[in-house]
Amino acid sequence: MEKYLIPLVPGPVSVPKEVLNVATFNYGSADLEPEFLTMYRETERLLQKMMNTKNHVVIQTGEGMLALWTALKSTLVSRDRVLVISTGIFGYGFGEMAESIGCEVKTLAFGFDETITDFDLIEKAIKDFQPKMITLVQNETPSGTMNPVKEIGDLKVKYDVPLLCVDIVSGLGGSCIDVDGWNVDLALGGSQKCLSAPANMAFLSVSEKAWEIVKEVAYPGYEALLPFLKAVETGYFPYTPYWHGIAQLRKACELIFEEGLENCINRHHTVAEYCRGRIKEMGLKLYPLEDAICSPTVTAVYVPEHMTWEKLDSELRLQNMVVGGNYSCLAGKVFRIGHMGSQANMNLVKEAMDILETVIHNI
Repeated sequence: MEKYLIPLVPGPVSVPKEVLNVATFNYGSADLEPEFLTMYRETERLLQKMMNTKNHVVIQTGEGMLALWTALKSTLVSRDRVLVISTGIFGYGFGEMAESIGCEVKTLAFGFDETITDFDLIEKAIKDFQPKMITLVQNETPSGTMNPVKEIGDLKVKYDVPLLCVDIVSGLGGSCIDVDGWNVDLALGGSQKCLSAPANMAFLSVSEKAWEIVKEVAYPGYEALLPFLKAVETGYFPYTPYWHGIAQLRKACELIFEEGLENCINRHHTVAEYCRGRIKEMGLKLYPLEDAICSPTVTAVYVPEHMTWEKLDSELRLQNMVVGGNYSCLAGKVFRIGHMGSQANMNLVKEAMDILETVIHNI
């Protein structure tokens, strides 16, 4: 396996040594030792603080996608109505997931290079469709865009929609998140993006209304939320918890608060602005439209017309640099620079931009 000196993939990101090192300790059995519950509670409190919520935060063993399936399967049943607000691949994917459960899905599909602006359209859809759940991705990694959430939360309250479910996987830690202020019922996160931990933990905040619905649905599968309702109180989890993963997630959160959450977010914005500025100076084209909100954690760029993605990727790797390709309709057309978490480092990104500029002008 090649180790690149300039890693800029949009997750999983490079894991700091401090986070790696806590996994070398032999913690014992999480089922038996009270110290595990103490660490779990501490990690939950750190996540609550980062997410700006008083809601219960459930931490699960698995990659961030587990949180998405958990939220949907634990609160939806066949024929429930789900309004999907999509500005990208993951936003659209919410609808596919809900359809697989048997839900009636209405998708408001904005362009993948856009962010949400037409709130009148969304309001009309909510009034007409009367969904049980609205879904939204706060930070669309494939598109390099970031969506406003508060306005959707206000509409959710205005029309008494039971659930607002928001993917914050690639935004948490690199942008301002206000779960309670945005009226989000289910905020879904993962360890491997801005938090800079391994891709082994998923988590989600759960509002009181969401818990009521979780109890009604009583989904019994592996992803089920219900067993976590009293897990910390009773010390009984639905499966053996991954103590090392909790330890790494806690350490990752601690590092962010040692830096200062606001400082961390500002660092992401500063590096992102620099990256986008250099991209434009090179004559490359950003994927998001001019009036779209660009992500502070990832920059999406059109592959130059005079080369293929495969050629660009191979040339960058020869220079010990690796960036992200893309998916679906963006595959081969748009590449992504992941300046998130430990990779939101100005020196790293400056060096990367110098290499990218040299490569595109020499091919």
